[in-house]
Amino acid sequence: MPPAPRSAALVAALLLLGASAGCSLLAAPAGRTPGSPAAVPPKQVVLSAAQALDDVGGARIEVVREGPAGRRTASGTLVWGPRDEAALTVTDEAGSGQLAMKDGAIDLTYQGGAAKHAERATAESLDPTAGPDPDGYAGGWTTALVTAPGSRAYAIAQNVTLGSLGAEQLAGTTVAHYQGSAPVDGFVGADRESSPQRRAATIDWYRQRGVTAIAFDVWVGPGERLLRLRETVRGSDGTTVTTTDVPSSGTGDAVPAAGG
Repeated sequence: MPPAPRSAALVAALLLLGASAGCSLLAAPAGRTPGSPAAVPPKQVVLSAAQALDDVGGARIEVVREGPAGRRTASGTLVWGPRDEAALTVTDEAGSGQLAMKDGAIDLTYQGGAAKHAERATAESLDPTAGPDPDGYAGGWTTALVTAPGSRAYAIAQNVTLGSLGAEQLAGTTVAHYQGSAPVDGFVGADRESSPQRRAATIDWYRQRGVTAIAFDVWVGPGERLLRLRETVRGSDGTTVTTTDVPSSGTGDAVPAAGG
């Protein structure tokens, strides 16, 4: 992932919490008290949080997708950088399984079944709804499971105009909540880490389902902590919401979780 710009002033001001009111200055309304610290623009907050998580090199993630097709879940550890590993317990239409990644090579094994293999670039071929083309697109579920949350947050900050929804509570912590949306063509087209063929296939997948834009929500907590990402897609098939939580960060051993 390209490095996100950072500065000493940004890091120092990023998530100052009001001692008496308990609200984040990042989420304060425009009519703030004269002379008080200015709120940091949402783009800079998310960029800095993305970079901070990227620097850690790993995290525990919990992913839930809900939509007309049902509910999918995944939980476990994801490590990026030189190790490039994942160990996740997943549940979807095919049942409960284990997804393991090592150096970009992915194995997905469901209970009682043979392992399905893919590379990072063809992770979508592991989706239960995937077609015969290993380079096709199937909605982004498996891609999300092997993509660092910081990398996704960086793409959102760079390509989506985010606004502040204010301060709110998340897991007992006061956090800043940002929201925005982007046209499918523009957001997908900006992904230069994907091949032109993959970008075209992804855009075509959305068009076939009447999806013109993707909505994004980002939650950032104290200490530049990226805590949650959410993507909402509305189309002819209904609304699908994918939420990725980052309950803890660190590069520990990639060991599958006990349950999805």
